[in-house]
This record gives sequence, C-alpha cells and structure tokens, in this order.
Amino acid sequence: MARKKPRYKLFLLSIGVILGIGVFSSFNLFPSQITNWWECLSSPLRVCQVANAESTEIKASGYNGAVVSTQKEASQIGLEVLTTGGNAIDAAVAIGYALAVSDPCCGNIGGGGFMLIHLADGTETFINFRETAPLAATADMYLDPKGEIVKGLSTKGYLAVGVPGTVKGLNYALAKYGTWDLEKIITPAIALAEKGFVLQQGDIDIFQAGKRRLLEPNVAEIFLKGNDQVYQAGDILVQSDLAESLKLIAQEGNDAFYQGSIAQKIVTASNKNQGILSLEDFANYQVSEYAPVSCNYRGYQVTSSPPPGGGTTLCQMLNILSGYDLQNLGWKTPQSLHPILSSMLLAFSDRNQFLGDPDFVDNPLEKLLSSAHANFLRAKIPEDKAIAPESVYPALEPEGTNTTHYSVIDKQGNAVAVTYTINSYFGAGVIAPGTGFLLNNEMDDFTSKPGKPNQFGLRQGATNKIEPGKRPLSSMSPTIVTKDNRVVLVTGSPGGSTIPTTVLQVITNAIDYEKDISTAVNSPRFHYQGLPDRIIAEPEAISAEVIQDLELRGYTVKSFIRYGAAESIAIDLDTGLIEAVNDSRKSAGQALAY
Repeated sequence: MARKKPRYKLFLLSIGVILGIGVFSSFNLFPSQITNWWECLSSPLRVCQVANAESTEIKASGYNGAVVSTQKEASQIGLEVLTTGGNAIDAAVAIGYALAVSDPCCGNIGGGGFMLIHLADGTETFINFRETAPLAATADMYLDPKGEIVKGLSTKGYLAVGVPGTVKGLNYALAKYGTWDLEKIITPAIALAEKGFVLQQGDIDIFQAGKRRLLEPNVAEIFLKGNDQVYQAGDILVQSDLAESLKLIAQEGNDAFYQGSIAQKIVTASNKNQGILSLEDFANYQVSEYAPVSCNYRGYQVTSSPPPGGGTTLCQMLNILSGYDLQNLGWKTPQSLHPILSSMLLAFSDRNQFLGDPDFVDNPLEKLLSSAHANFLRAKIPEDKAIAPESVYPALEPEGTNTTHYSVIDKQGNAVAVTYTINSYFGAGVIAPGTGFLLNNEMDDFTSKPGKPNQFGLRQGATNKIEPGKRPLSSMSPTIVTKDNRVVLVTGSPGGSTIPTTVLQVITNAIDYEKDISTAVNSPRFHYQGLPDRIIAEPEAISAEVIQDLELRGYTVKSFIRYGAAESIAIDLDTGLIEAVNDSRKSAGQALAY
C-alpha cells in the first residue's frame, strides 16, 4: 500500500495548485481555447485560437453513429437526424444546410463542392456539385490588354463568381440516397437563421480575419455591427434574408434556386456590378455523379475525389510512399520527411500539368495511379537532397484555405465525407440583395494565365483554362478509408492546396505511425507543393534540429499559421467503437456520437 502524504504537504500542494491556476489565468493561459499553453508561449506567431484538447468539443465516441463539423450547431443538427431515424446522407444534407447559416465564411449555398458516399453494402460513389464557369466566360477574361492578370478580378466581386452548385448537389444526394424529405431536412437550418445563434470566439476570429471581404453595404449590415465593427463572442447572429431563401428552397426545391426568384436576384445583382452570370447559367447547371478514385495503401483501401478534385494527388503521394517504411524511418525525422516532401512535390507537378474537369479534359488516371508511374516518380527522389522543383514542373507557357469539411457515419454503416467551399474567406465578398448568402470566388481556381500562380500559389497549365460551363480544378479531397470493405476512417479538410497533404498526414499518422485519431488529426502539419519552393509548417510541426537537416538537403522551411480542419471519424473494427474528432484548429466545431 502506498504511504500517505503528510497533511501539511497536501495543504501546501493545494495552495500551490490554486496559486498556479491564478497565475495561468492572469496570463490568459487557461481558457478552453488553448490546446497547449507552452506551444502558445513559444510560438513566434502567437497562434493560440485553438480548442482545449481535453474538451468535450474535441472528441466523442459511441457505437451507433457520429458526426463532426466545424460548427457545433450544425453537428447537433446532424446528430439529431441520426438519433431520430435518418441515415448518414440525411444527416450530411442537414449539416450542409446548417453550415450555410452557422459557418458563413465557408459553409454555403453560394458555392459548391464534393460529396463522397460509402453505402453499407459497400457501394461507393462521388457526387460533384462544383461550381461552373458562366456561359459568357472566356480564357482571357482576367487579363489586361497587355495580357497580364488584373489583380482582384478573379477573387472579388461578381466577375469572380462561378455558378453555385451546393443546393442542387445536396438535394440530389438527399433524393437518391436519403430517406427524409427536403422540408424536414432544411427546417432546423431555417430556425437557426431566423432565431440566430450565439457566436463563439472561433467565429469572431474568422470574421476578423475576413473583415475586408465584409465591407460591401448589404454584406456589412448582416455580418458587422455599427461602424463596421466585428461582432464579439456572445453576440447573436440573425440572418433573416437567408432564412427566407432557405424557406423557398424547402418549399420549391431546386426550382427556387435555379429558375425562381433566387436566381433572378443573383443575376440582377451580377448585371448591375460588371458580372456575367445569366439565368441560362442557373437553368443549365447539372450535378455529376461518377466513381471515386481509389488506391491501396498498406492493405487499406483509400477512396477519394476524382478530377476535378484532389483525390488523385492524394493517391499519388500514397503510392509513392508505399515504397518506404515510414514507421522505421521515424515520425517527422529528416529520413521520413524527405520522401514525404518529395511525394508532395511530384504529385502536385502531375496535378498542375495533367488534370482538369473530366467533361473537358482527358485525365490520364490509369497512368497516374499505376504502380509503374509510382515507381517512375519514386526513382526521381535523390537519397539525401531535395528535388529541384523546376526539374519536374513542366515548362508552362507564360502562366485557404477557406472551405469546410464534415464527416458522418450511421449505425447501418453508411458513411459520408463532404467538402464544400466558396473559396476565399467569405468568397467574393458579395451578397445579392434579398438573398442573405455570400457568393463564391471560385473562378480564381481556373488558370487565369498559364504559369502564373493563383491565390494558393498553384501554377497551373492549359488543362485548367477557363471555358464556358467548365468546373475549375480543385484540391478538395473528401476521403473514406476501408479495410476488408469496412469503414475505418472518414476524413477531409479545407485549406486550398494544403488539403491533399493534410489528408495524407492524417492517414500516415494513423496507419504508419499508429497514432490515435485525435493525435493524427491535431498534430501540427506541414505542406510542400514545390512552387513556391518552400515548406510551410505550423508552429512546432518540425523541430529546429530537423529543420536544420532539411535546409542542408536544400529545402526552405517557413513558419506558418495553423491551417485546415480535418474533421474526422475513426472506427475500431475489433470493438466497433466509433470516435469522432473535431480538429482543434476550429474551436467552434464539435464532434458528437451516440
């Protein structure tokens, strides 16, 4: 039996704990938003707006079903659907509409995205509701008379807007794979918009970061207070116009958005503000459904988004890395990071050269995903030095991160991964009067000029040039991992070009390094795409000693703010335990299970 401590020592210990709490509190080091106070203090970027790793907001477990999203209101709506008889697709659609209210920077009905579905019978399918270029769009629409890109044309205002696909995409998924009717699904989102919801500090941080996109008068009157001030935590955000738009969609379905008054309001606003959207654009918009891409990684089947999505890039990285024993090379050592970084560069080089909208481009997926091509790329990796990006990127002709991802699984075994976006924080910064929702600036994801970078630094080629009705290339990678046809992981992330590399690290952390799902998701991350030629790393992602070694190999490492939100669900096949994990980078999010 252990010896009892003298009482006076327990008393002194208690006093010490109380004083310690007081000291930490006085320096604001004990709020629920901080995962690691030492990391907060030591980070030169002072990035502290993350949630407490021990908070119930971060993870949840159960044996029946789970949801996780970047907003607790949306997660709660999704779980309510599951616990009252809806399936994973019903819950995913309800969450999608709820995020349009509670996550206005990124959740949307003014943008588009991808839905990956794994049905309980093993069927897997991909629904593409990515935005399309207007019929009046041209390849040189963002260039001046000298052929140079006009800054801001593809990122701000109505000329930057692609035809939104979210409403039709969510409704398509519900009609084909769901069990509830549309009005029942949207009703909670309508209530959320009408009655409002309490803003958390995580919401305020996003409003502050995107404030310059909120200055248009009819935008500011919704998302800013008097004198263009950002709301404060505890304030209630009410969105009456959005509630009315959602009511119309609930009552009239797709027609309300694509042929009715909502489309008319958007087109009218576009015409008044140098945009090119037309009623024909909305009436012609179609959702696509086809097979996802997949690859085998160490006995696990990884299924993700095909072009125009980022799943091909993810699978190419995994195929290259399958030739290395990452576990033996160590976690975040120079020996393991070198092949991982090289795989990122090589996969992005192929992405930017070969991939585009499959309705316009013949994507050579069989070649790119073959073991022979993985061997070919792996052979390009020197043993102890960085690959020169110029040696693998094509000689092109003179050429956020602000998305949202959520994951759902139900007790039948249906799983859904959804990533959708309006591109930049708060999209193009415009709201058509009377509609209540922000419009995307997705046209920036096209190649405005071959060889010139977009806002994510991606230097893309002619396969992604602007064409009427075409969907821009995307990095969004909603992903489902299975073992023996049973789901073990549902994941994905926002983050622009960092999305495939974020998903890669969640997978390798879990499979190669056997990290629990919370650690796999919340460990600091890094990203490398070759051009620009620098590794961006979150604070503490790579140790100073390892950075020094990488720099000797020819890499450049830059410290970077936290990015992404890999809202993930893992399933233990032995016990059946489902664990949902909210990415701590999104403190307003929530994981729920039952």
